[in-house]
Amino acid sequence: MATEETARAAMRATPRHGWMTEPPSRAQLLFDDPYPSCALEAGKFFPATQGGLTDPVQPADVACDTPPPDGKIASAGYPHGGAPQLDEVRDWPKVELVSGARQKVVWSFRQRHKTRRYNYFVTREDWDPAQPLSRAQFEPEPFARLEPNGDTPYWELPDPPAREPVEHKITLPQRKGYHVILGVWEVADTGAACYQVIDAHFS
Repeated sequence: MATEETARAAMRATPRHGWMTEPPSRAQLLFDDPYPSCALEAGKFFPATQGGLTDPVQPADVACDTPPPDGKIASAGYPHGGAPQLDEVRDWPKVELVSGARQKVVWSFRQRHKTRRYNYFVTREDWDPAQPLSRAQFEPEPFARLEPNGDTPYWELPDPPAREPVEHKITLPQRKGYHVILGVWEVADTGAACYQVIDAHFS
């Protein structure tokens, strides 16, 4: 069985993708290097569960791979065992957020792809923090959706710089107390998306 260091070495050998650095995601807070954090990718179109779906805005995009299963949403079900601890039910450090406020969000990258959208989901008001993260724990529709490239075919989009961060603003949902935000960066030219969760205390 591969050791944790062997798994991290394998991740370093292959360029990985994006992760949320502001507000800091669960992965950003847990790891002291970016490699597990930016490797949390699976099929796009959450909360879908099946692969092979086409994009509703631009059907010519690459069809989706299989999205992560329930219970493995925070780690994206990463197949090499790089970050299964992200799925644990525990008392995670929480970021202080203000309900309904405008919030800056920053994604950092090890490798960039052509973006179709960013979706942001939040846990339901009656969610159970003592249970693993599942689709039933989240609102079914994103509270924020950004589609910076509209329906432009991905082959007409310019290649983005590989390591420049992306910053945007979203309006946070109305919540009180502990909730989880799920950010999903959906790629146009592959079947994948990057999954990041933020543990937040809303005031």
